[in-house]
Amino acid sequence: MHIVIMGCGRVGSTLAHSLASRGHSVAVIDQDADAFRRLGADFSGTTVTGAGFDGDVLRQAGIERADAFAAVSSGDNSNIISARLARETFGVSRVAARIYDQRRAQVFERLGIPTVATVRWTADRMLRHLLPEGDVEIFRDPTSTVSIIEVPVHKEWIGRPVRTLEQATGARVAYLLRFGIGTLPTTSSVLQEGDQVFMLVTDDMVATVTAVAAAPEGGK
Repeated sequence: MHIVIMGCGRVGSTLAHSLASRGHSVAVIDQDADAFRRLGADFSGTTVTGAGFDGDVLRQAGIERADAFAAVSSGDNSNIISARLARETFGVSRVAARIYDQRRAQVFERLGIPTVATVRWTADRMLRHLLPEGDVEIFRDPTSTVSIIEVPVHKEWIGRPVRTLEQATGARVAYLLRFGIGTLPTTSSVLQEGDQVFMLVTDDMVATVTAVAAAPEGGK
């Protein structure tokens, strides 16, 4: 793949090296030529000095043949404009942008471009390290909207179909950990003793899901 990255800060340079080490062709754009020093002398990709929302600069970076584009500069506006330009003008199918403002990230997601809402995501992760008494969260998406949590289930759910638990909680079971091995549930899956249950939830669902799962089926 040929991948264009706008922004050669810590994130951009790390991403560039990770992609290049996997054998991909990488071009990095930054307005500050000194920023490319972060890439080091062993970087095998190309560098282009200029603004990532400038069409000519993007063309120099090979945007017209790019398979993916990442906007990871320090400016939300620059990231938004360049990502939309890559998607809408040059037809790049895989586009992602780092956004600091959570409200902008939500709007941007509605445009169909995945975002990493840096501040909100980092703050949520820090809270879960500082407050370990909360739910055991395994994963949280970059927009900090959907997470996977481990949900302890009451012993009376054992022997019941997974779909019954899903119907009662209103949440989807992402996977089961059974005998130490991850298992994707099917329509015929039944909960067994010792299963660890991991469910997909949004923050507003957590209290209800955990309460229903912790109680006997039907709340009896």
